[in-house]
Amino acid sequence: MIVANPLLSLQDEAAFAGLGLEFYDPVQPATFPRHVLRFLNDDLLLRFGLDPAQVSDQQFIEALGRFKVDRPLLAMRYHGHQFGDYNPFLGDGRGFLYGQFRGQDGKLYDLGTKGSGTTPYSRRADGRLTLKGGVREVLAGEALHRLGVRTCRCLSLIETGESLWRGDEVSPTRSSVMVRVSRTHIRFGTFERLAYLERPDLIRKLLDHVIQTYYTDLEGKPEPYPHFFRALVTRVAEMAAQWMSVGFCHGVLNTDNMSILGESFDYGPYAFIETYDPKFTAAYFDYWGYYRFGNQPEICRVNLERLTEALEGVIPMTEMESSLAEFGQDYQRIYTRRMMRKLGFPPDQVIDPEELLFLTLKLISMAQLGYHTFFGILTRSFSSLWCHSSEGILAGKLGPLSTEGQACLQQWRQSYHLRLVQLSPSEIDEIPQRLRHHNPPVVLTRPVIESAWEPITTEDDWKPFHQLLEQIRTYDWSPTEDF
Repeated sequence: MIVANPLLSLQDEAAFAGLGLEFYDPVQPATFPRHVLRFLNDDLLLRFGLDPAQVSDQQFIEALGRFKVDRPLLAMRYHGHQFGDYNPFLGDGRGFLYGQFRGQDGKLYDLGTKGSGTTPYSRRADGRLTLKGGVREVLAGEALHRLGVRTCRCLSLIETGESLWRGDEVSPTRSSVMVRVSRTHIRFGTFERLAYLERPDLIRKLLDHVIQTYYTDLEGKPEPYPHFFRALVTRVAEMAAQWMSVGFCHGVLNTDNMSILGESFDYGPYAFIETYDPKFTAAYFDYWGYYRFGNQPEICRVNLERLTEALEGVIPMTEMESSLAEFGQDYQRIYTRRMMRKLGFPPDQVIDPEELLFLTLKLISMAQLGYHTFFGILTRSFSSLWCHSSEGILAGKLGPLSTEGQACLQQWRQSYHLRLVQLSPSEIDEIPQRLRHHNPPVVLTRPVIESAWEPITTEDDWKPFHQLLEQIRTYDWSPTEDF
């Protein structure tokens, strides 16, 4: 008896495909010598109404490893600004849009590949993904999701049995193909390409599609285009604030890596900071620190500015500039609220939160503590007795400090104590839970990732990887509304 593959029975809505051949190229997947399913995200299978127990590894490999489907697979066309310079020779170079499927929540989701072979946009590259790159992307999506960052997530990772040569990994290295789930793969660069081609008609067509599919609350409004841009500014500011609060550095914030929904995606040389260093860069090739950690909010704003140039022919520039002028205020409001939660406070109950935030970052730097270490110490040490005297706050917890560091600690204690005494007893009782909720015990710093990768590369031992995933997933952080 032949059992039907439940993955192949999912109904592809083909919303992006319906836009026409001006937006993509049909492509064929690569043929791989081997298929070993290394990771499968049961959470995301459930999102599409599939019972993980009813999907075998071979069925999954058939659908999302060999890509045995009878519909076109689409390499999306786009351009982009890369490190500030415009590049018209981009597009999906090692992946394609596999399909678009409606989730149980009624929302439309993309399934996109990475490492699935060459396309017209591969530019002499091999179109492959290293296994380490796939492992890192799986971990990034799951961790950021649990940290309350609006992000894509990986549905699967399949090892494909090829040997790859890379300049940034010990080579030869193992190969893989990954499938990611996101709300959309439409990027700022998708619009930039249409502006480059001087096709305002296609820009309008794409804008209508984006609004009808993803910004449905704007449908029916007079002049929805400016409202769309204002909503996008807020979503991008929120994404930047989410990154900064959790200490995440994307690494390559080109406009072709900016989602039109303000959704974080495409994790190449990312990193979670270990120390609070605004000059930290995640990409070894970012020699000038263009995408350094502390510059991420400004880069996001600049990328929105590049998008205004692409949309100028269909949305009045004055209206977009007015919306863009709100970016800084949007960002600071959201960032401050998230940071107050990391400090244990209900964000709406903190007087002058900017002062406390400034002193917190100053103390972390002066004490030469790890960024996440400081919040971990605060979480483990908090006591309601701190309400009675500032002197006991983190007493003896930060190690030896310089004279200047001691003065900074004293100033921070007074600031923290001042906010504590403004709270009611019930609000103070909630602080330990809030601290635990917003300060994870496990953070994906580079040493943590390497501790999971090393057993894979030396002994093909996947237990530490899955144990790390379990630690990430079972902790009660703050999942976003989309995933």
